[in-house]
Amino acid sequence: MKKEVNTLLTAILFFTRIPVKLFGEYTNDMLNKASKYLPLIGYIVAVISAGVFYVSNLYFSVNISLILSIIASILTTGAFHEDGLADTFDAFGGGWSKEQKLTIMKDSRIGTYGSIALILALFFKFTLLSEYNTTFIIPVIFLSQILSRLTPVVLIYFLKYVRIDISSKSKPVGEGISFFNLLIAIFFAFISLIFFDINSLLIIPILILTQFILAIWFKKHLNGYTGDTLGASQQITELIILLSFLMIWN
Repeated sequence: MKKEVNTLLTAILFFTRIPVKLFGEYTNDMLNKASKYLPLIGYIVAVISAGVFYVSNLYFSVNISLILSIIASILTTGAFHEDGLADTFDAFGGGWSKEQKLTIMKDSRIGTYGSIALILALFFKFTLLSEYNTTFIIPVIFLSQILSRLTPVVLIYFLKYVRIDISSKSKPVGEGISFFNLLIAIFFAFISLIFFDINSLLIIPILILTQFILAIWFKKHLNGYTGDTLGASQQITELIILLSFLMIWN
């Protein structure tokens, strides 16, 4: 039990900026297994983001509250996934070979492709959320934050890590996860749907299709995944979920 608590705490330490203390020393194996708790991290981010929206909306307009909510989610994760999105588009847009793309990803500077992708993603996220009726904003924040974090776990299971080197902070994640841990992530993700009507289950085939397309995209460019592409996959999936529920709930 203590070991699992430590694994969850490791997930919180690595995927958010929330300060927690481990019961014992950190090991790479803990980070490797922490990936299964990514959907649970989505619950944490959703509580903070939705909470900021709710409190803000008591005093400000919906648009201002949405902006504050998005800022809260970014601060909670330290722009972890947004950074991956920018690096991925810089690499895929500016690199020709696999080696060039991996080199660009390691560059801390942001380029034109990354800047455009980041700006459009944040603008699209705000626009999509603003399209919802106010009563649906908090539910869709929860679902998009939770379900989008299943995609990186699926990609870790089905693809191979393409940058195993000492300079990579995500190296332990490259060891993959077991099928059992994948099932745990799936459970934590889809349990969130029990609070909604049966039409909401339509998001499942949409998620599967999204994950399949992303897997093909990453294999085409890198023949696998990196930590940055996992972050990009979460951001892209989040946008697709927001867009999908607009259609499903309407």
